[in-house]
Amino acid sequence: MELRQLRYFIAIAEEGSFSRAAHRLHVSQPPLSTQIKSLETELGVRLLERTPRGVTLSGAGAAFLEEARAVLARLDVARQQALRAARGELGVLSVGFVSIADYGVLPPALQSFRARFPAVEVQLHELTSDAQVPLLRAGRLDLGIALAPVDAPDLEFERLLREELVLAAPAAHPAARDAGAIDLRALSKESFIVPPRDIAPGLYDLTISYCRSFGFAPRITQQARQMQTVIGLVSSGMGFALVPASVRNLRRAGVRYRRLRRKAVSIELGILTRTGSRNAAREHFVAALKAAARAAPVPE
Repeated sequence: MELRQLRYFIAIAEEGSFSRAAHRLHVSQPPLSTQIKSLETELGVRLLERTPRGVTLSGAGAAFLEEARAVLARLDVARQQALRAARGELGVLSVGFVSIADYGVLPPALQSFRARFPAVEVQLHELTSDAQVPLLRAGRLDLGIALAPVDAPDLEFERLLREELVLAAPAAHPAARDAGAIDLRALSKESFIVPPRDIAPGLYDLTISYCRSFGFAPRITQQARQMQTVIGLVSSGMGFALVPASVRNLRRAGVRYRRLRRKAVSIELGILTRTGSRNAAREHFVAALKAAARAAPVPE
């Protein structure tokens, strides 16, 4: 059975005439008659009754007409859905992100994207940069939001924004009392909290190099994989941490944030994708991320 046979049959049933149906379909009448005969032979029933005044439906034809219309209607829906998917207007998008993105660029990007593409389901996975790499390679993530540097030559990293680092200090410590920028030399004897270097080499190395630029090596006493945990340790008085400025949106009792005096240092947040892969929904989401990065300044 062919789809054109269904279309031919429906046209004949609606027009009540082979000649009018042929004119409507822009085909000659003999092939039309041949296709309907072939359809009836395949089904083993007579669909149409030929009369001197035209064509009428048999009982079998009336039942078949309803289902044939439903089949073509579903086919049209399938075609429209395929076109929408190709345009990135529906489907599923799997996004990995470092926790830092959740305090700045990710929420407004999600809001904008969902307003424009409500039929795309966005699945979010909070993952460290290193954990995103194998999932992207395996196709289990469509894109990642990661911290530079990412050691993965087979993936593409596109810078999204740069964020200055600020000091997260325990609120009870004297260093947290002033509102101005702090000279890090005042903390040369204090404990510092950093993420492990294997999951966040950029932030780890910046903390070390920035402290050394003030003439001391930081005394690292705690390491934590997630930024929420880093800030939690700071709030508990376990030490200080250098964190991206957007983390100030993570309001936590027992923590004060201070700008750093001189030699401003920043970290790079970017979009990580598989080289050469194409995904229209992903491109729409990337555009939303870039717009959010441009429009949302880091809070003071």
